[in-house]
This record gives sequence, C-alpha cells and structure tokens, in this order.
Amino acid sequence: MKIIVAGGTGVIGRSMLPRLVREGHEVFAMTKDRKSDEFLKGIGVTPVRADALDNNAVLAAFQKVQPEVVIHQLTSLGSVNLEDNAKIRIIGTRNLVDASKAVGTKKIIVQSLAFTYEPGSTPATEDVPLDFEAPNPRKINVDGVAALESAATELPEYVILRYGLLYGSGTWYDKEGMIGQEVLKGKVKATDSITSFLHVEDAAQAAVEALKWPSGPINIVDDEPASGKEWLPVLASVIGAPAPEKEDGSERGERGASNAKAKKEYGWKPIYSTWRIGFNQLLNS
Repeated sequence: MKIIVAGGTGVIGRSMLPRLVREGHEVFAMTKDRKSDEFLKGIGVTPVRADALDNNAVLAAFQKVQPEVVIHQLTSLGSVNLEDNAKIRIIGTRNLVDASKAVGTKKIIVQSLAFTYEPGSTPATEDVPLDFEAPNPRKINVDGVAALESAATELPEYVILRYGLLYGSGTWYDKEGMIGQEVLKGKVKATDSITSFLHVEDAAQAAVEALKWPSGPINIVDDEPASGKEWLPVLASVIGAPAPEKEDGSERGERGASNAKAKKEYGWKPIYSTWRIGFNQLLNS
C-alpha cells in the first residue's frame, strides 16, 4: 500500500519505517525539515515536507502522495510540556484527518495512550471510559487524547493504538533519557502507582500489524502491569543508579492496562513480554 507516516523520524518511527518497507509498502515520511532526509532515503522511504500544525502544508503533502493509509506517530517529547503534546494531538490530528478526507485516504492508525483511563482497581480494558473528570495537569493529556481519538473515527477505517509507557533506546526511560537521569540522581520515588510499559520495538511492530486490524481502540502494552515499588528498583539496578526511596500511595488513574484483547483477538504478541526482559536490554544498548 501507499502509506504516509507523520512522526516517522521519532523513536517509534525509526523502528517502524524499515518494517513497512520490508513488507513491500511504498512509504513516505512527513517531516518539517531536511535533517533526516539521508536516513529516510537510505532505508527506502521518501521524505515529504510539511509541518503537521500547518493545515495547508499537510493538505499539499497528501495531495502529492495520495496515500491509502496514514500512520500518525506525532509527539513532542523533547520537552515535558503537556500543552505541546496536546496541541499536536488536537491540531495535528485534525489536519491529518482533514487532509485524508480531502484526498480519499481510507484508513488512519494513530498513537494514543493507555494511561488516560478513569481510575479503577484493575488494569483497564478498552471499554473503560477515559478520565474526563481528571484535574489538571492530567486533564490536559486526557483532553488531547480524546480529541485525537474522536478525529480518527471520522475516517472509514481507524485503529487507535493505546500505547503503554514507552521505554527503550531514545526514550525518557533510557539511561540517557530524562527519567533515566532522574533515577540516576535518586530523585524518583518508588510508589504504589501501577504502570503498563511498552518497548519501542513493540510499539513499532504493532503499528505495522495494525494495517490489517479492524477499527477501534486497542491497548498495546506488555504482559505485566507493575507498581513503582516493583519496576523502579529493577530499572535503577540496571542503569547503575542508587536504590530508590519508597513511598506509599499512587497517582490518579495509574492502574495499568490489559493487553488481553490485542493478544487473543488480534494475535499480537509483544517481543518484550515484560519490562523485566526489556530493562535488561537497556543494559546492553
């Protein structure tokens, strides 16, 4: 198929693009500048210039490519600015959807989050509502996700990938990443909050497999939701950080998510079935 990827040069995109090419698809990556052109051309991907926040530029890119599928992996993770990410999810998604509708693109695959569900005592399944009653700053994330998911449903086919907390090379949880650096300094406390993790390679593979999946939201997380008191000491040990301080209590909505539907109904199987395996990979990366 002819596929345009928005966010193709991010941590997920760089793993996903070669997989799409190997599957025989004609792949275009939408980028704001030429910094990644050499990398993209080297793996058989055609760069297309457009800023996702510029609706006219996005429309022009789509008119040029005439994609059958759009894969939306846009985020703003260079900073810890929730408003920037919400802006991309709201405005960027709107521009991608409008351009898709204008040129007749049939399917969209979007990156959403598996940690914006309303509070509960068990890992969330896809039928659990989003946490619309959340206070700020959590509400910023929830509203951005809600807008993204709603816009995606306007196309004839849509897959909403509700990703777990990403880790792996180039993420915040890498040794050189923002959270990794905080853990090294002993600034992150191990709490009772439950997290569902996802390795970036599993995120990339799920996006490729989603080309054949039915419409709807789907949790893409590993097999082992875990409290901070479980996973943080392991991460600290792997990256050579001091043992973290423990603290009772958890944050709103941090309940983890279930991948049962993805595994049983879609046949998805994570490469890294648990963060315990994936964290050890960080040691050797």
